[in-house]
Amino acid sequence: MGKERLAAFSDGVIAIIITIMVLELKLPHGADWATLAGVAPHFLSYVLSFIYLAIYWNNHHHMLHTVTRVDGLILWANSNLLFWLSLIPAATAWLGDNYPAPLPTAVYGVALLMPAIAYVLLQNAIVHKQGKRSVLAAALGKDLKGKISPLLYVAGIALAFVNPLVSIALYVLVAAIWLVPDRRIEKVIGES
Repeated sequence: MGKERLAAFSDGVIAIIITIMVLELKLPHGADWATLAGVAPHFLSYVLSFIYLAIYWNNHHHMLHTVTRVDGLILWANSNLLFWLSLIPAATAWLGDNYPAPLPTAVYGVALLMPAIAYVLLQNAIVHKQGKRSVLAAALGKDLKGKISPLLYVAGIALAFVNPLVSIALYVLVAAIWLVPDRRIEKVIGES
């Protein structure tokens, strides 16, 4: 199977996830600054989650440029990623409703950690199919960003029960690390 159907399906699922998330936004019921401040946690959690979904979409798009053929393992690994991404709207809404409570902050961290793990599994499935000398394998290299991100999520999850605001700061830090799309793939594709 070619990668086009996988990319189209993934794009559609991510678009639906973003749509669900925006529908969860709470509208202000008033016309003053205090009312607007009351919905700020919902809006800020939405913005962070939207950034995360955009990061996954961008990097998924780049990664699929390295794929020549798709097998069952890649399909299941991709479905696993999409499953975990689909839970982000629920975690976002809960965090927005209960900002900055410890448990929702920790659950939000889990909702960010699991797609990160699933993304690595998808990378591994692609490298397994394409080979250790594939474009993706060459592009990944030491993958420092990919290794440090789960550690920061785990730290954020644990710290949520000590200081939820530190956890949120760690989640923002990981997003900032990944905000610029991963250029390793573009670099390796450009060299080949």
